[in-house]
Amino acid sequence: MSIWELLLAFVVVVLMLVALLANVLVLMCFLYSADIRKQVPGLFILNLTFCNLLMAVSSMPLTLAGIIYKSQPGGDQVCHVVGFLETFLTTNSMLSMAALSIDRWIAVVFPLSYHSKMRYRDAALILSYTWLHSASFPIVAASLSWLGFHHLYASCTLYNKRPEDRTQFVIFTGVFHALSFLLSLVVLCFTYLKVLKVARFHCKRIDVITMQTLVLLVDIHPSVRERCLEEQRRRRQRATKKISTFIGTFILCFAPYVITRLVELSSVVHINSHWGIISKCLAYSKAVSDPFVYSLLRHQYKKTWKDIINKILKRSSINSSALAGESHNQNLPQLNE
Repeated sequence: MSIWELLLAFVVVVLMLVALLANVLVLMCFLYSADIRKQVPGLFILNLTFCNLLMAVSSMPLTLAGIIYKSQPGGDQVCHVVGFLETFLTTNSMLSMAALSIDRWIAVVFPLSYHSKMRYRDAALILSYTWLHSASFPIVAASLSWLGFHHLYASCTLYNKRPEDRTQFVIFTGVFHALSFLLSLVVLCFTYLKVLKVARFHCKRIDVITMQTLVLLVDIHPSVRERCLEEQRRRRQRATKKISTFIGTFILCFAPYVITRLVELSSVVHINSHWGIISKCLAYSKAVSDPFVYSLLRHQYKKTWKDIINKILKRSSINSSALAGESHNQNLPQLNE
């Protein structure tokens, strides 16, 4: 193995371990907190978490083996199953992010009617659509034998080995990425830009009230005035940073891989195998960033995880105290003797 291949294998191992740990933490928070389970977005996050976990235990290990051995790991049946899962899980993850953005859009733009427009039944219907949409493409690909080990990406994925099917495969690939990546990106941009517009409007109203209050309070201390103005700036930047993170991570992780898949269809452009694996690793990195972007960095999840840690530490301290008490009682007869 070359240095590049060793480095890429190390990156895949790190992505796999971090994705497993982070998504398991999200799952633990969901199971522990009744408040998180009551929230409708929790269903979308749970679906996204399961997709990321399955990706970490199915596609990533085979990609690692493909990088190390430079050949198809396992038999054809295993590779076909993993390729089916990879196509399904990637599409499902993209559509789950789009569903989360729709939920935020309704919550911010239509706050008074949110609970009537986004109920558990509505979320279940959206998830049912994402599953049907995500399953349709790998089913078609499997029926046409368009799943296999692709050396360019060192992974089991969409792959056409028959030259006579090239035109059909090109059309299928274009439609697949248009209705998965492009559709999700359009929904993300539309919904989050609407959310940003409302957030900026509310920030302007708060800023006007704050400035009027500062003008009336003539005797206010300069440090207090400075803190108020600093909070204004933070408030204006907070929504922009969050929305930039949602859209930016989606584009950064998926766009290089999707563009590479589309460019690959042209026989004119030669794609380096190292770049193919790098673009695949970028797509895998979404399974690492999702738990932090959508869950673990939020206040509610931080509080839940702290409660879990405190409960574990409290239980361990109680057990250690009980063991100390038992050893003390066992030592008493020896002292009496």
